[in-house]
Amino acid sequence: MDREIAPTLPRNGDASSSNKYRGGWWRDIMLAYRTLGVVFGGLVTSPLYVYPSMNLNSPTEEDYLGIFSIMFWTLTLIGVVKYVCIALNADDQGEGGTFALYSLLCRQTNIGFLPTKRMSSSGDPSLINQSTLAEKESKLATFLEKSITARRILLFIAMLGMCMLIGDGILTPAISVLSAMDGLQVPFPSVGKSAVEALSAVILLALFLLQKKGTSRVSFLFSPIMASWTFTTPMIGIYSFLRYYPSIFKTVSPHYIVGFFLRNGKRGWQLLGGTVLCITGAEAMFADLGHFNKRSIQMAFLFTIYPSLVLTYAGQTAYLIKNPNDHSDGFYKFVPNPVYWPMFVIATLAAIVASQSLISATFSVIKQSVVLDYFPRVKVVHTSQHKEGEVYSPEINYILMCLCVGVVLGFGDGEDIGNAFGVVVILVMFITTILLTLVMIIIWRTPIILAGLYFVSFSILEGAYVSAVMTKFIKGGWLPFAVSIILAFIMFGWYYGRQKKVEYEMSNKITLECLAELLSRSEIQRVPGLCFFYSNIQDGLTPILGHYIQNVRSLHKVTIFTTLQYLLVAKVAPNERIIVKRLGIHGVYSCIVQYGYADSFTLEGDDFVAQITSSLRAYIERNLDEQLHISDEEEISDLEEAKSAGVVHVRGKTRFHIGKEAGWSDKILLRFYEFLHSNCRSALPTLGVPLQQRMEIGMLYKA
Repeated sequence: MDREIAPTLPRNGDASSSNKYRGGWWRDIMLAYRTLGVVFGGLVTSPLYVYPSMNLNSPTEEDYLGIFSIMFWTLTLIGVVKYVCIALNADDQGEGGTFALYSLLCRQTNIGFLPTKRMSSSGDPSLINQSTLAEKESKLATFLEKSITARRILLFIAMLGMCMLIGDGILTPAISVLSAMDGLQVPFPSVGKSAVEALSAVILLALFLLQKKGTSRVSFLFSPIMASWTFTTPMIGIYSFLRYYPSIFKTVSPHYIVGFFLRNGKRGWQLLGGTVLCITGAEAMFADLGHFNKRSIQMAFLFTIYPSLVLTYAGQTAYLIKNPNDHSDGFYKFVPNPVYWPMFVIATLAAIVASQSLISATFSVIKQSVVLDYFPRVKVVHTSQHKEGEVYSPEINYILMCLCVGVVLGFGDGEDIGNAFGVVVILVMFITTILLTLVMIIIWRTPIILAGLYFVSFSILEGAYVSAVMTKFIKGGWLPFAVSIILAFIMFGWYYGRQKKVEYEMSNKITLECLAELLSRSEIQRVPGLCFFYSNIQDGLTPILGHYIQNVRSLHKVTIFTTLQYLLVAKVAPNERIIVKRLGIHGVYSCIVQYGYADSFTLEGDDFVAQITSSLRAYIERNLDEQLHISDEEEISDLEEAKSAGVVHVRGKTRFHIGKEAGWSDKILLRFYEFLHSNCRSALPTLGVPLQQRMEIGMLYKA
């Protein structure tokens, strides 16, 4: 959704303003209710697996009080202070997440590797009243712009954040569903671990196989399910701590944390790897910002999620203080018998909804990566005509399914999955801290003392968690690293190959003078028809054009050199989508089709052609061709005649010729790119271009 601006208070007697004010708040309340089913699924279901993921050994009352104090302050500092109060203000035109932070930095400074649209406050409400408007750039921005190494490191950090989110999409369904199914073992001790794992795998298989149907038909159930969970678990928590340990909230005092570490030393530090799971899913508050708005997410977290989690953990801890050895079933054991089965059903449904939220988020991240040309092209299907962000990728879905089911069957133990999960959770948050600090310094122009205080404080907090989860590397923490390294290598290899192609095309481009000279030759014919010739460069024409004309000896009477340009912005305004112009040669035009990373690319072939020809017709009517002395009626007639004669879409199918003189890094990366390129989808099918209208021209580029 578009970013919301907080309404101003109505003046006395202004009924229309008053109604608008009430309507704005009512809309935010409804949006806050909907966030329960989309944004907070992973966070609010964390009580299912936090205590079971801890490797506690004969814990005492003081240990449990210290653990609860750690979780309370983690939820408060990271959840409330970092995300609700700070990160949600760092949106990129309403979009959130690590890559949105990177995009925001690229739009305001020249540090990106993709085209950006640098905007002033007049074009972006998020920058109003910020000192970004100052003309003098910060020293940090200047350093990043001049250092190619620093820019590549920054890009890698953003990529790593995206890869970790995909790893989250593997681990959240596994740990959520497995932890919910563990509830069968409490009333039925004879049910073995293998049976729980098998049942969890069946549920996950069904969930992934149903992805192609989309979630539109059942998404209306998500919020009621999560609302039921969000409001019932704290009720049980209140009952539990009033019964077992009414003074539980004395742990709000941080001295319980100090005492915990003084008593347990290294052991207490290692237990941070389990307590970090209490904040799992908090990143979704920021990542899913584009689907809602800042105020609705803040309202939902502060008034429902945060108190629900605090009360639930308080009840769990109070129960465990009196039953210290029940931590391996820390959730289900504290549920009273009369409501056990209703809570089991709600927990299972809530785990499925939480899994769906992360799966959908993974699809969105992959779509953004493909759109920005940082990931090989995969099929992306829009499963809803009304919800732009609801997408599905068959290839990614089946890879996720295999990995997720493999995690359940391979790890089995929730503690091992929790070890892996903790690595993903805290590393994504640490990456957000780094990028958010850069936004503070470069864009917000926050005083260096305040920015440094933020960075140091959260680096110490999250750094302690990072160091603790690294001790679990062998016990499951290696999994997200393996997934992230593979994904990062794929993304970097693809990006490197695409950059090398652009470099070759820029150094061997065809100028308009050269094209005019080619077309003036007697052996070159202008044949009837409309040709869309796709190119990756704008300043000049692709070298494939010269290769094409010299071998085919012809060019269509109307040829539109088309570039699909993805900008590092969330969305491009419809009136800025298609940019056309003449190139000074009769019947030859250029067209740039601009898209943001959150835009929907759903045009079918005929619609695509119709939109471009319509824009070209409007351009011709507004701009008389004084250079070629052709009337606009004649030019439009030639366009319609060419369109009637037939449409063809021409694109280059280039490969690298990797010679012996190429360096070893080029040999490895470019061969890997060629492997990816030969196994990914063509760009033309994404436009819905009919097979009979496609033409691919092969050419070798020298590496």
